This record gives sequence, C-alpha cells and structure tokens, in this order.
Amino acid sequence: MTDTTIDVPGYRAGTWVLDPSHSEVGFSVRHMMISKVRGAFGIKSATLIAPENPLEAKVEAFVDASSLSTKDDGRDAHLRSADFFDVENHPSIEFVSTGVRIEDGDFLVDGDLTIRGITKPVTFEFDFGGFGADPWGSYKAGATAKTVINREDFGLTWNAALETGGVLVGKDVTITLDLQGALQQD
Repeated sequence: MTDTTIDVPGYRAGTWVLDPSHSEVGFSVRHMMISKVRGAFGIKSATLIAPENPLEAKVEAFVDASSLSTKDDGRDAHLRSADFFDVENHPSIEFVSTGVRIEDGDFLVDGDLTIRGITKPVTFEFDFGGFGADPWGSYKAGATAKTVINREDFGLTWNAALETGGVLVGKDVTITLDLQGALQQD
C-alpha cells in the first residue's frame, strides 16, 4: 500500500483482462554482435486488479512459451529446446507484480518474472496509450511497457563463440509489451 496517489485521465477501477488478440510480448537480442533478432510470444492470460489508486494495482500475466516466433522455424525450434526455454518442462513464462511507483516522472511496475523456473525481480517502464470505449460498449485501455533482462540470469546460457570474436547471442534481451485490455463488466 502506498500513501501516494496519482491521477491518470480515463483510468477506471475494477478488474481488467488482457485481450490476447490485441497484445503481444516482443523481444530483441543481439545476434553475431552486429544485428538484432526480434521475436514474439502470445499472451495466455493477464489480469490487472485496479483499485481507486493506480499505484496500488496488481497484475498477473502468463505467456505461452511454445508460442515463440522469430519467423525462422529452425531457430524457433532451437529456442524452444532445452538449450533455451525448455518449453517441454517450462511451458509458461510468468509475471506477478510486487509494486507500482512513479520515479522521475516514469510509471514503473516492479515484479517477479519467471522464465525456465527461475524467478528474478524486474521493473517495466509503462507508457499509457489511453482509454476509451469501443463500438461494442467495452471500455479499453492500451499501454506499452519495456524492460531489459540478462538472459543468463534465467538459465538461458547457450551460446557459440564466433571466429571473428564475440559470441552468437547477446546477454541483454529487451522485452517490449504491447497491451490492450478491457474493463470487466459487473
């Protein structure tokens, strides 16, 4: 609980459920030290419990690890294998918030991220897209969030040395969330 409150125009208290067809978990990582590989996961489910004070909000999200796509079937199969995500034994990636705060004007959500059965604290920086009603009467919210993790902290340690020096896969992974959710009706 926090003694600070903020005003977010359009914000409504209640239970918000993520719309998986309008949301995505994207990532990018250095490849061969010269470029980036980008990919995405599908979101299984996410729920935001939003009290009157947005700084007291709680979120839980689950990502289907097998939904991974980098637009290369061979690479995707390798990433799903025990060398990386080991989706056979760890089918979900999970995030559970532990706090919400404002720091230097940025809206931050702290939480525990679990990948491959390893849980570490992370902080997502949120940028609200806005709120509004759709043509069917649902009240929607949109946001983008970002964080950077060291993949090795989560047991994703596979790599290959390059002849020219360096390694095939970088350690830092940028995770970008593009989110749209709907306020549940009573």
